[in-house]
Amino acid sequence: MAGANSTLDPAILDRLSGLSLVARTVVEGFTGGHHVSPHRGSSIEFAQHRPYSSGDELRKIDWKVFARSDRLVVKEYIEETNLSCNILLDASESMGYTSLPWTKLDYARWCAAALSHLILIQRDTAGLVIFDEKDRVKVPPGNGAPQEAAIIGALEEAEAKGPTNIGKCLEWIASRLKRRGIIAIFSDFFDEPEAILAGVKRLVYGGHEPILFHVLDPQEIRFEFDALVKLQGLEGVGDVKIDPKSIRDAYLEEIGRHNRLLARQARALSVDYVLLDTSRSLDAVLSAYLARRTARARGGRR
Repeated sequence: MAGANSTLDPAILDRLSGLSLVARTVVEGFTGGHHVSPHRGSSIEFAQHRPYSSGDELRKIDWKVFARSDRLVVKEYIEETNLSCNILLDASESMGYTSLPWTKLDYARWCAAALSHLILIQRDTAGLVIFDEKDRVKVPPGNGAPQEAAIIGALEEAEAKGPTNIGKCLEWIASRLKRRGIIAIFSDFFDEPEAILAGVKRLVYGGHEPILFHVLDPQEIRFEFDALVKLQGLEGVGDVKIDPKSIRDAYLEEIGRHNRLLARQARALSVDYVLLDTSRSLDAVLSAYLARRTARARGGRR
């Protein structure tokens, strides 16, 4: 786990009250050692050229390019390249599992709150969809303080309930997104990989850039139970008592296979995959988004 003095430590975040405070704490702690602004110093950074369109300001035309090629193009800067990020949060019943004082859903909410805060302070656009087997809550994309308040409010009210159908939800969402952008998906991805990846492909083919944030409890990753345990079934599965030693190897092999398949197929689609251990700090979430945001603002996918 992150050190006790880290503002990104989940144990510290768990003692804070209110997602708004968590979001500011995480982002301020992260930005203390990182350069997150899309600007360099006090100036704006060139992003790309695009063809001149009627109505564009003449001062934005690159006259040097015109002199060389007789083409009218306009210079765009990162400051002017407002990006859209939709945050998709899995709030199905399995996200309520925990071996820690906080659940996977709690951790995913902290991540989503911090990410939305970072997006909005960069003057980008953020939206939110909370889902289980279907979309449950939607906050349409927007910006500014009212938008952050709406996202935080929806996150605070989210409860872990209902079965999972991630692939179907991703396909449904992809068919309704009007603006291409970054799609940050927070889920334990406890669904058939083929169905999940079909939904991810739909997003990619629609011109979006998904980031898969795979949220797992440390016990789900390492399965370090020793004594006889009773596992409470979630999403319609019954309870069962087991000797963990008898199934540890088989479980670790299966969860490892599942995770490797998701990661491998994501790489094949040029999609970022980030495994999030809920006992670890949240900085991987912000780093992954910033890397993707910077690549997109400069006019190309990584």
